[in-house]
Amino acid sequence: MWFELLNFIIGIAFGFFHRGKEDLMGILRNGAIAGLVLGIIFVLLSTFVMPGGMSISAGFLGIFGIFIVIILYVIIFIVGAFIGDWLEGALRK
Repeated sequence: MWFELLNFIIGIAFGFFHRGKEDLMGILRNGAIAGLVLGIIFVLLSTFVMPGGMSISAGFLGIFGIFIVIILYVIIFIVGAFIGDWLEGALRK
């Protein structure tokens, strides 16, 4: 749960500090790349360094479960990036 929250907060910051408003495709593309990198890092941390309770787990599915968790991290990051972009537009008006 903590890694997901951290990923979401980083996504909000990414969307807030990303230049330009309404460049949704750019945010989606860059957010997917950054979310993928963060997803891989957080999955490796939660699986090998700090196992148990720190994150969502689909380890019982094997490597397929790890890919599902990485994709969930990417989705969480992109949602945070869109919220950050929306906040930037709302606060800068």
